Order: sequence, then C-alpha cells, then structure tokens
Amino acid sequence: MTYIFDFDGTLVDSMPVFSAMMVEIFQEYNLPMRDDFVKIITPLGYIGTAKYAIDLGSPLSVEEFCALATKKMEGQYHNTIPAKAFVKEKLLQLKEKGHSLNVLTASPHAVLDKCLERVGLYDLFDNVWSCDDFATTKADPQIYVRAAARLGKRVEECMFVDDNIGAVSTAKQAGMISVGIYDDSSKDMVEEMNAAADIYIYDFSEL
Repeated sequence: MTYIFDFDGTLVDSMPVFSAMMVEIFQEYNLPMRDDFVKIITPLGYIGTAKYAIDLGSPLSVEEFCALATKKMEGQYHNTIPAKAFVKEKLLQLKEKGHSLNVLTASPHAVLDKCLERVGLYDLFDNVWSCDDFATTKADPQIYVRAAARLGKRVEECMFVDDNIGAVSTAKQAGMISVGIYDDSSKDMVEEMNAAADIYIYDFSEL
C-alpha cells in the first residue's frame, strides 16, 4: 500500500499552535473570523490562508503573510511540538512491511522538515511534500491526483490519512482511500468525519 499522511494534527500535535497563530494574525489585522475559522484554514496551510486573508482585506501580500506566520510558529515546530501517540511505532511497522510512506501537508518546508527530523520521523518517508511543491492546496482534488502520479501510482492505489474533514473529503473525491483520524481540533466533527471518510480511527494504533 502507498500511504500519504498529513503532518499537522496527524503526525504531530501542532494544530493548537497553527490555529492560535493564525487567529493572532487575523486579530492583529482586524480580519473577520467565522465560527468555523479553524475548519476553513486547516487544509489551506500558509499560502491558502494568506490568500483567504487577502480576500478578507489583509494588506499583506502572500509572501509577507507566509513570512510572518513562519516567524511566529517556527520556534515551536523546531523545538517543542511532539509526535502524536503511536505514530513512530506504527510508521516503523508499516515501513518494515514494505509499504511506501509519504507526507503531503499544507505546512511549508521551513517548519515541516525540521520538525519531522527532530521527532525522528523524517527518514521514514519516501517523500515529504508541502502543498507549496504543487502550487495548490489540499482543497484542490488535483493535488491528490498529481501526488499519486509522482509516486507512479493510480490515485485509487493510495491511502490518504488526515485529521481535517475538508482534506479527507477532497481526497476521497479525487479517488484515494481516505482515512480520517481524530484530533482535538476536530473533536466536534467525529460524526461528520465518520461519514466523510472510508475509514475513521482515533489514533495510529488503529491504522
């Protein structure tokens, strides 16, 4: 099996940091935030959230927004954010069985790579991709098709694991086997995630 994993909220426990920093930026620039703000921005990552902010009146360019977000968050990604429970053990088991392990995430390489290296996961993956590498977001079905193509696989041969209902739904729409995984940031969406995903799990021990 070819596995493709999200990073934030799936491999590492970073969603509180990501969400808090994005809220802080939006508040600094007096940008409106809907009740489902976190749900909206989670699959967008830095670039997608920057464009969303611009649509809402942000004076920052995409590059300026991403630089600010990276500066605010990189310290915790580089130094404190932990891997989620059972992640390393399960990835090692899958690797030993010959499965292909890959990452596709909205986070930029500036925080993604160093965090994975620090928690001892980076070398377990065949590919570590940011959405930046595809110049689109996980809200675009084509990103999953293109990721599968880079792996030399049909999209139906890949299993995508994410904690965000938007990304899980879009991956399924694109044709991937979609696995929703619980995160505290989506604890109010368990029923919806169960309905949207092909498989729903509460932690990596169930994968």
